Amino acid sequence: MSRVGVIRPPHKCRRGSYNARLELSVPTMTTFTWIILASLLGGVLSVAAAALFALNARAQYLGGLVSYAIGALLGVVFLDILPEAIELSPDVASVSATVLFGILLFFTLEKVLIWRHCHHAHCEAHEPHEHSDQGRSGAMVIVGDTFHNFVDGIIIAAAFLADVNLGIVTALAIIAHEVPQEVGDFAILLHSGYTKLRAFQMNLVSSFATLVGGVLGYVALRDMQALVPYLLAIASSSMIYVAVADLIPGLHKRTQMKDTVQQVMLISAGVLTIVLLGMAIPE
Repeated sequence: MSRVGVIRPPHKCRRGSYNARLELSVPTMTTFTWIILASLLGGVLSVAAAALFALNARAQYLGGLVSYAIGALLGVVFLDILPEAIELSPDVASVSATVLFGILLFFTLEKVLIWRHCHHAHCEAHEPHEHSDQGRSGAMVIVGDTFHNFVDGIIIAAAFLADVNLGIVTALAIIAHEVPQEVGDFAILLHSGYTKLRAFQMNLVSSFATLVGGVLGYVALRDMQALVPYLLAIASSSMIYVAVADLIPGLHKRTQMKDTVQQVMLISAGVLTIVLLGMAIPE
């Protein structure tokens, strides 16, 4: 069964270009099936992995996860998503302008506590042993995370509509940055008075918003493929903003040389993972 996707001009080809890859790499699944699986498994796997760390007192590994996530995010943006968006669009300047607009948009949304949460100096996630706040911050986290997961689903759908292989690496990069975020969410929920089981249930339910976003993204974008490169540009800006504005500043709090070396190595490992995935997918 052939997959639904963007029809590309056959004469364009670049190193690592997904449009040069054969349909034989995904012969039995439609694009919609890939979106469903990636959205569903992505949400569930990120929550399960976060629960493994947060609920079993393994949050000391969060710093390493964050460093790896930064590399995966930046790798998939600059090696896969942006090149694909530029190739699909006849106007490179418009793609660049969309990335710039997206970064400013996410900055604004973060400022009004819609896009992300917990970026002030006395964040509840950084004070897990203080008294409960009767669930106020926990409720805020669930609302914000649900919206975030919904947007991730739309991003996954846009990537798969451009190319199935691009969708796969995009979904993996999203999972990589969702895990450390979900660990923080668990910490806030536990601080807010939720039991471990209730915190897991709330995060699991919130993760299904990724599936909803993926389905709606497929329905809305399937017949409007001219929008796909600009959705990919917005996806790039969101990942760049998360990596640079949200995750990297936390790494600077660890100033010892061994910590810096570890961070650089893990960031490089995240980038290398994206490179190896691109090489492993059949041309």
